[in-house]
Amino acid sequence: MGKGASSSINPTILKKILLSYAYVGIWIFLSFSVIVYNKYILDPKMYDWPFPISLTMIHMLFCSSLAFLLVHAFHFVDLPSSMTREVYLNSVVPIGALYSLSLWFSNSAYIYLSVSFIQMLKALMPVAVYSISVLFRKESFRSDTMANMLSISFGVAIAAYGEARFDSWGVALQLGAVAFEATRLVLIQILLTSKGISLNPITSLYYVAPCCLAFLFVPWVLVEFPVLRETSSFRLDFVIFGTNSLCAFALNLGVFLLIGKTSALTMNVAGVVKDWLLIAFSWSVIRDMVTTLNLIGYGLAFLGVAYYNHSKLQAMKAKEAQKKSTQADEEEGGLLEDREGEGIGRKSDSQA
Repeated sequence: MGKGASSSINPTILKKILLSYAYVGIWIFLSFSVIVYNKYILDPKMYDWPFPISLTMIHMLFCSSLAFLLVHAFHFVDLPSSMTREVYLNSVVPIGALYSLSLWFSNSAYIYLSVSFIQMLKALMPVAVYSISVLFRKESFRSDTMANMLSISFGVAIAAYGEARFDSWGVALQLGAVAFEATRLVLIQILLTSKGISLNPITSLYYVAPCCLAFLFVPWVLVEFPVLRETSSFRLDFVIFGTNSLCAFALNLGVFLLIGKTSALTMNVAGVVKDWLLIAFSWSVIRDMVTTLNLIGYGLAFLGVAYYNHSKLQAMKAKEAQKKSTQADEEEGGLLEDREGEGIGRKSDSQA
């Protein structure tokens, strides 16, 4: 009987494990593809189309159109009823502005920096998110957490010192992208999550992508449009840009699939694996130089990020355990009240 029970459970567990790995693999592949594809398009030594604002606008136009079709034509997801005009203007518009700046700056960095070095700089994201969360009083200041943030920063500084193709303007762009993205993530918690508004990647694109397109239009007209108009580079390869935009949209669906079927922490761990794969790819295929100091510095930053993720996991477990304990106490208190009520009722009946 025991063997039969175990044989009936194991296939289900195995299926869940295999599916989890499949979701992680899909997300890593899509994220990997978008990063390498953007690098290929923007890098002057490759496709040589160094117009990051234009590329970002193409992505946003494509994503807006597909999101609109999925919502209104195919009814794939429902729009939240709590999304009023006031909420959109006060919450979504600031988030869209930050997202447009984050995408613009991060795509611009591919022109100046190697893929591997950009991934190393992205290790500063937990530092930026924690610092801004403390600034906005979403998290309390803890000396041990700040020490961990400093260790990550120290590791990234070593990696930057050892970078063979160091470009100060490229580094400034990538650090700006990290700062804008971290602020956006914190504002999502403040302006949307705290109000009970939950957006999946499709509804996020439905609301945010048109907003990004509008914000990017002004710098595009001032910076890139005059250059595109005066050069022969003003062309649109529908195969290249169509598949690139499709990859960007699929990545958003991949995020939805991965977090929905596993957890946000799984995505963070998968992101670390993806970063190491990109560093290896950048070194072996693109032939970017990765120095020993690069690896030592990123190794230190990686340990700091891993410890940060571990701390967040322990905090989540403790919070969940406390929640279950509170629920159990409330249920037990309710049972005691019911029993006391029954006892009083019986006593009243006997006295009658």
